[in-house]
Amino acid sequence: MEAAFRIGRYRVFRLEEWQGGFSPPEALFAEYEDAAFAAQAAGFEPAFFRDGMIYGYLQSWLIDTGTERIIVDTGAGNDKDRPGIPIFGNLATPFLAELEAAGFAAGDIDKVFCTHLHIDHVGWNTEWREDSWRPTFPNARHYFPRADEAAWNPEKPLYATLAGAGVNANVFEDSVLPIIDAGLAELIDDGAEIAPGMRAWTFPGHTPGHMVLEVADQGQVALFTGDILHHPMQVLRPDWNSVYCEDRAQAAASRRHLLERASARGARIVPAHFGAPHSLFVERADDGTYRPRFA
Repeated sequence: MEAAFRIGRYRVFRLEEWQGGFSPPEALFAEYEDAAFAAQAAGFEPAFFRDGMIYGYLQSWLIDTGTERIIVDTGAGNDKDRPGIPIFGNLATPFLAELEAAGFAAGDIDKVFCTHLHIDHVGWNTEWREDSWRPTFPNARHYFPRADEAAWNPEKPLYATLAGAGVNANVFEDSVLPIIDAGLAELIDDGAEIAPGMRAWTFPGHTPGHMVLEVADQGQVALFTGDILHHPMQVLRPDWNSVYCEDRAQAAASRRHLLERASARGARIVPAHFGAPHSLFVERADDGTYRPRFA
């Protein structure tokens, strides 16, 4: 497998876990307007919209710096009970074979960064072995947003207030807690350095502690954005949130902040769920709106 792109000297590989029709647009976007989406729909086909459904991917990104190997988000995982989103439950995907096709084994991974602690971003942190959930990447330090650990831990009071608690059922217990119990987790705050040239910044709203990983090398910048953007329609309409955003006003503000930051710096945006070519740049027009530019 060849690298999907480079950030200076760093090679970045895309590890695909799943692809398919996920949801009708009116069921995904909280602020959906039929006429606005219909005006753009033809341009989204087939990579982002087909057969009346938003088409998306579960994918992780592996950054090879030459000295370290860092995975950003770990998808849904295999063999996991997901009553909140059954489409991502009890999967049997060749994710680890994808990793091997890129030239790496699970034991080669040095660090794992999870943008947030939702069902489809932490799953491959663990796999079922010897009658328990055990770390998939046993040599890796795992970085979790501190504010998300406080939110999604069912033992903490904030959990009961979250709209997405039911959707995220079982996730903390089988994909986050085993990493903490194994001593492999580090809870991080805004501006944490993950590796040289890599910092995590808090972009809250989708979840209380959602973070973006900024990676810079040799004058090039990429922003690994998790679920700030689910679909290119949100570049055109940053006021549109997914129904999974906990604080929609805050999520929209974070989205606008991201688009401004990316356009001002010429940074590549690398979302978790975008169709081919899976990453993009954005341009700011004179009227203050944004347009996606795929490379």
